[in-house]
Amino acid sequence: MYSGAVLAGGLSRRFGEDKALFPYRGKPLLQWVLESLAGAGERFIVANRPYPGFGVPVYPDLLPGADSLSGLHSALVHARFPWVAVAATDLPFLRPEYWAFLYEHALASPHPVVVAYNPEGHLEPLMAFYHRDCLPQVERQIREGDFLLRRVMEALGATYIPAEEVVERFGAQVFFNANRKEELP
Repeated sequence: MYSGAVLAGGLSRRFGEDKALFPYRGKPLLQWVLESLAGAGERFIVANRPYPGFGVPVYPDLLPGADSLSGLHSALVHARFPWVAVAATDLPFLRPEYWAFLYEHALASPHPVVVAYNPEGHLEPLMAFYHRDCLPQVERQIREGDFLLRRVMEALGATYIPAEEVVERFGAQVFFNANRKEELP
């Protein structure tokens, strides 16, 4: 079993309004991501504002001001299970099968992070698994003002999943994130 955390604490500056609540194909973006985490033993939202009506707990950042690293910190602290699937709220094409695939890699991984590359060759740290063993490193980085998620991977090691493997199973669309409304297909 693993925990599923949706990080919905961003300011949505480029989007122009709260991304999490934006209706897309009949559901808020946040709902799409929560549904992708259906295989998790628990699901929750990390945000600094309430999100009633989604049927899951909402936890604030415990160490605010460190961007997504604050959200990861709160997710690791609140998770009941050692592995946590961490997703941004703007990934409407994630599917439960994606998380099951990554979780298989997590269970076999000697590293506390499992993360995929996207087709452009960039890591996708907000559609990844983190083990709670990452917590001391995350706290250290927040104290030191180093808010880069990839630095957690560099410091602790990670299992990297090639983009081709993900695209072959789930299509390239799984990596789509909605930075602007007009980008939504």
